[in-house]
Amino acid sequence: MEVYFDNSSTTRCSDTVKDLVVRAMCEDYGNPSSMHRKGMEGEQYIREAKKRISKTLKAKESEILFTSGGTESNNLAILGAAMANKRSGMHLITTKIEHPAVLSPMKFLEEQGFSVTYLDVDEHGRISLEQLASSVTLDTILVSVMYVNNEIGAVEPVAEAAGVIKRKNPSALFHVDAIQAYGKYVIHPGKMGIDLLSVSGHKIHGPKGVGFLYVREKTKIKPILYGGGQQKGMRSGTENVPGIAGLGQAAVEAYEAFEDKREHLYQLKEAFVQGLEGEEWAHFNGGIGRDGAPHIVSLTVDGVRSEVLLHALEDRGIYVSAGSACASNKPSPSATLQAIRLEKERLESTVRVSFCAGNTLEEVGYCIAALKELAPALRRFTRH
Repeated sequence: MEVYFDNSSTTRCSDTVKDLVVRAMCEDYGNPSSMHRKGMEGEQYIREAKKRISKTLKAKESEILFTSGGTESNNLAILGAAMANKRSGMHLITTKIEHPAVLSPMKFLEEQGFSVTYLDVDEHGRISLEQLASSVTLDTILVSVMYVNNEIGAVEPVAEAAGVIKRKNPSALFHVDAIQAYGKYVIHPGKMGIDLLSVSGHKIHGPKGVGFLYVREKTKIKPILYGGGQQKGMRSGTENVPGIAGLGQAAVEAYEAFEDKREHLYQLKEAFVQGLEGEEWAHFNGGIGRDGAPHIVSLTVDGVRSEVLLHALEDRGIYVSAGSACASNKPSPSATLQAIRLEKERLESTVRVSFCAGNTLEEVGYCIAALKELAPALRRFTRH
């Protein structure tokens, strides 16, 4: 049996998405900037994708900006907002558990003279609204908080955070990395007080290399790519029409039978956790119950290095992740696990199991059985 439990790293492209991508790539392949009929066919794919995505967010089509994926969306939101608003202030706020696609541009901005406050999290990975409130000043121009943590599934109180920010400084912008949340939660950024929202296609059974940034109307950001002036000058470069078409289709599918799929994910997660409860070597991190994301489980297996366990499971046809595969294939101590104050000896013994709606309880049972067989043997092998 092959069991793919690494869906937070990437998902299998759905068949309908694949077929649409192939059609846009091989039949309706015109450059959307061209004025002839083939170009107009390409432009129509982009318009349709904007329409589909904006409906899922209850947003305006003009508020959707296509990018190459989550990393670019985060960089455009953070760097673009900072550069456009630096005359109003030089203070930024984020958390200690953000993805490197947020933390790295924040570090870059610090080198450019901005100051950054990094919010702590509790043992479950959640920020303190009180600390956020005390951190926002009149010099704060941007706050960036992820919706769902990609390693431990912690869910941040983003709507409440937006209220705190706007009460303290109405002009401060609020960016949310929703890359692990889109399709798992109903997100209406206008209603929730979110100014900028990042999404990636390949996390929702869409293609790799495409994503979008929601930019609330009248939000000031500067482009980070310059060239031919596509997308109203905000993101130059010939649009990835096949990817954009696939992203639009994946967005629609992500919210079809939404409650049923989400309930199924929670059932998989609960079955996995319950199946390992009582094992003295198994520990769970972050949001384990329904206060956490429905599709992510962080599991620490005492005494077994994560890479060793990952490859032992791989030999059984089970695929999981050692931390965030989006960051690097070279393991290093997780900033998220350190932020939740996980014991030092457990930092390198933690894997992430992440589900999709296509996974089954049978697969969960197979994985549990493999872990119960492998973990004690590996622990004996590595014990000094």
